[in-house]
Amino acid sequence: MTPAPGRTTPEPFVWLLFSAGGVVAALVLPVLLLLFGVAIPLHWVAAPGQAHLLALLHHPLTRLGLLGICALALVHAAHRLRFTVEHAFQLRRYDRIIATVCYGGALGGTIAAASLLWAA
Repeated sequence: MTPAPGRTTPEPFVWLLFSAGGVVAALVLPVLLLLFGVAIPLHWVAAPGQAHLLALLHHPLTRLGLLGICALALVHAAHRLRFTVEHAFQLRRYDRIIATVCYGGALGGTIAAASLLWAA
C-alpha cells in the first residue's frame, strides 16, 4: 500500500529496526549463547565470578546494551512474524490487527526486559 503524496509512514523506521535486529540476532546472540550456554558450562573458558557478573550487570551501559539487544531482537521477530503470518495464511486484510499484536508483543517484551534489568 503506497501512502498518499506528502504523507509519511513509519514503515522505513520499522524496516531500519528490523535490519538492526537481524544484525543483533545474527552476530551478538550466537556469541552470548555460545559463551554462556556452551563454553562456560563445558569449562572451555574460565567462568567469571558471580560478583564480577553482578558488578558488570549493575553498570548502566551494560543494562542499556542488554536492553537494546532484547528490544532489537524482539522487533526483528515481530516484523518477521507479521509478514510471515500475512503472506503464508493470506491474511493481508487483517494487517492492522496483526501488526498491533506483533509490535505490541515486542513492546511488551521490551518493557518486561527493562523491568527485569533495572530490578536486578
